[in-house]
Amino acid sequence: VSRDYPWERYTLKELLHATNSFHNDNKIGEGGFGSVYWGRTSAGVEIAVKRLKAMSAKAEMEFAVEVEILGRVRHKNLLGLRGFYAGGEERLIVYDYMPNHSLITHLHGQLAADCLLDWPKRMNIAIGSAEGLAYLHHEANPHIIHRDIKASNVLLDTEFQAKVADFGFAKLIPEGVTHLTTRVKGTLGYLAPEYAMWGKVSESCDVYSFGILLLEIVSAKKPLEKLPGGVKRDIVQWVTPYVQKGAFDHIADPRLKGRYDPIQLKSTVMIAMRCTDSNPENRPSMKRVVDWLRGGLGRPKEGLLMDRMVGQEDDEDKEEDGDDDDYTDYEESGIGNFGG
Repeated sequence: VSRDYPWERYTLKELLHATNSFHNDNKIGEGGFGSVYWGRTSAGVEIAVKRLKAMSAKAEMEFAVEVEILGRVRHKNLLGLRGFYAGGEERLIVYDYMPNHSLITHLHGQLAADCLLDWPKRMNIAIGSAEGLAYLHHEANPHIIHRDIKASNVLLDTEFQAKVADFGFAKLIPEGVTHLTTRVKGTLGYLAPEYAMWGKVSESCDVYSFGILLLEIVSAKKPLEKLPGGVKRDIVQWVTPYVQKGAFDHIADPRLKGRYDPIQLKSTVMIAMRCTDSNPENRPSMKRVVDWLRGGLGRPKEGLLMDRMVGQEDDEDKEEDGDDDDYTDYEESGIGNFGG
C-alpha cells in the first residue's frame, strides 16, 4: 500500500484491545462478508472494524478492492477509511464510527418506530448520498461504479449526514469504456434489469439502485415485499399506480404524519421514476440527479415520464422490461446493518 495514503497500519493487538477481542456485545452489523464491530482505540477514538469471514480468494479480493478504492476517494459523503490490518488469516478494515447507524435502521430496523428522520433530514440524506455517488461516477479517476447501493450501505454521522459505505463490490471503469459485463453481485430489489439479467454493469446501474433508495427514503417501504401467496412486488410496481393517479400523499411514509413538503415529495418521486426507467439510456446521470434534488433547472418532464409509465413510449425508448421477480441467487452483502 502506498505511503501517500493517510492510513494507519493497525496491529492485531490494537484492534483486539479496541473491540474487546471482537466480543459479541461489540458487534453492530453482519452481512455476507463477515461482521462489523464497534471499538474504542487507546486514544479514545470510536471506530468500526469490519472483520472478513474466514479467508478465501473471494474475501481476499473484496478486501483488496475495498482498500484500493477507499485509497482513491475523498468526499464528505463517502465513508472514510481509517486503516486496516492484514496478517495470517485476519483481514480487518477500520472506518470512522457512525453514531447514527445506517439508513436501514431508521427506515425498517430498531429505530424505525422513533421516526428520528423528519422530512428535511430525509431530503438531506438523499442529496448527500447522490453527491457521494456523483463523485464516484464523475470525479474519481478512474470512475467507480459502486454496485451495491442500498439503505444498509448509507451510514449516518452525528449530524445525520449521509456517508456511502462498503466498496467491496465496486468496479473501476477505465477511460472510454461505457460498460462492463461481469458476474452479478448486489442485493435483490436494487438491481437494474440489464445488470440482473445480463451482467451489464455501468454507472446507470447505480442510478437505478439510487432511484429505488429514493423511493425507500420517502415511503419507508422495502424494495421488495412478499405478498400473500408468495408473490414478490417491487417498490416501483407499488408506487406506479399512485404516480399515475397523482396520489403522492399515499406514497409518503405514514410515520411522517403528513409533515412533509408535498412539492418536494412529488418531485423526488418523479426523479426516482426517471432513475428506475427500465431502459438504462433514459436514466439521468448522478450529476443531473444532484441538480434536480437541489431544485435546479430542467427537472424531469412530467408529461414524457407519464407517457412512458402508461406504456406510450417513444420508438427509441422501447426496451424489454425487466422484472424483479426474475432476480434470484445474487449475493447479498453490506457493511451496515449498523445497529440494525
